[in-house]
Amino acid sequence: MSRVIPGILMALCWFLLLFLGSPVLFWIAAVCCGALALHEFFRMVCPSLDGRRIYASICACLLPLLMVAQGRADLLMPGLMAGLLLVIGIALQGYGKIEDAWRYLSCAGFAGLYISAALAHLVLMRFLPQGPTFLALLIAMIAGSDTGAYYAGRAFGRRRLFPSISPKKTVAGGIGGVFAGLVAVALVNWLTPSHCDPLRLILAAAVLIVIGIAGDLTESLIKRSVGVKDSGSVLSAHGGLMDRIDSLLLAGPVFFYLLHFGLLS
Repeated sequence: MSRVIPGILMALCWFLLLFLGSPVLFWIAAVCCGALALHEFFRMVCPSLDGRRIYASICACLLPLLMVAQGRADLLMPGLMAGLLLVIGIALQGYGKIEDAWRYLSCAGFAGLYISAALAHLVLMRFLPQGPTFLALLIAMIAGSDTGAYYAGRAFGRRRLFPSISPKKTVAGGIGGVFAGLVAVALVNWLTPSHCDPLRLILAAAVLIVIGIAGDLTESLIKRSVGVKDSGSVLSAHGGLMDRIDSLLLAGPVFFYLLHFGLLS
């Protein structure tokens, strides 16, 4: 129950935000989520960083996300470069005070791309004419995959997928996750037609679900490397925010570019 209730609440908030909120409200929510995820990230990878530099780093890394407030994709790269320059400035100013400046520089540069720029693509997707429907399809892929992987893994899981990174993930779970994700996408597309070619959408969904699984494993790799179980505790039994959005961080941008270049129509 400690996982079910927060999960239902998160799904309800997501639905209300997509279909009742404006694109700007979605951007505000994404910025708040990005700031929290970045705070969790820096607490994991640079635990010795003092509070002042953590908050400065969060602000710098948030720039790609802040720049897309009006849905302008052309401002994403300038925001990413400006954020990188600020991160370099923080590293230069703090050299000798930051425990490992090169580690900080590498991690902060990665965070701007991995968290902020990835979330910016979700905001850009929301500004599309059918943005809410596309984001509903995306969350259906990810949520359906997570659910299917959990139950298929429990019932049939024997062979581990990446035991050194995530011991609980199994090959059977991965297959079940792909199948469940495809069913969820087909159902959501039937309920809220996206005008995407159905066959292309299903083929793309299969690839995106696999990318989402890779996103999950990427965060597991980060946590395993720094020796933590969860990225945080803000979502109670669900762990930290990064534990919930890890699959979206990689699958979201790929889905956006498939739509942007008209590969699904």
